[in-house]
Amino acid sequence: MPGKLVVFEGVEGCGKSTQLKGLHAALQASDRLRQLQRQGVVPALLTTREPGGTELGLGLRQLLLGYQGTAPMASRAELLLYAADRAQHVEEVIKPALAQGCWVLCDRYIDSTVAYQGYGRGLDLALIDQLNAVATGGLVPDLTLWLKLDAATGLARTQQRGAADRMEQADLAFHQRVQRGFETLATQHPDRIVAIDAAAPVEAVAADIFAVVEGYLQQWYEPNLTA
Repeated sequence: MPGKLVVFEGVEGCGKSTQLKGLHAALQASDRLRQLQRQGVVPALLTTREPGGTELGLGLRQLLLGYQGTAPMASRAELLLYAADRAQHVEEVIKPALAQGCWVLCDRYIDSTVAYQGYGRGLDLALIDQLNAVATGGLVPDLTLWLKLDAATGLARTQQRGAADRMEQADLAFHQRVQRGFETLATQHPDRIVAIDAAAPVEAVAADIFAVVEGYLQQWYEPNLTA
């Protein structure tokens, strides 16, 4: 049985990385997942991120988030760098893991490109969809956990962490457009995107996420779990 791709999405400061790590730990301790692992159905859980989930991607991540050249990075150049990172990531990491039956928990994926480069930068959405399809070979998430948070609140959180990366340094209007992009995507893809209230306390957010994922786990593997 192929594995499952579970993606965390949201605006800056929504808590994706923290919640991804928390879900990984909670699943490792889950009786249901342990049962699937004993059966060899889900051999492993893998955590990864975009950009930067491969050796090539680490270099691209440094460019995308740390670039400080005298001329600003062109929006189309930014889009193509993200697509290159994703193409390598899918080919080297995600698809092989899914083929083995593993679960892949990924920090950002195709929806981020639509929200940031499409709604945020104003690039053509049809072009972005084409690039995403080329980069992924048509691979879409089985479940997308959208950590829903007001953009201004998220940016305030990032300021508490210290130095901001290139994306975090964009103005509030940009991040509000990104937020609207995620809202639109959630409306367009209710079959795979589940909204999580990321304004709640960290523990409450984690509990909501685990409840959602456990429900999907039961749905996806019901024959194995009831045997």
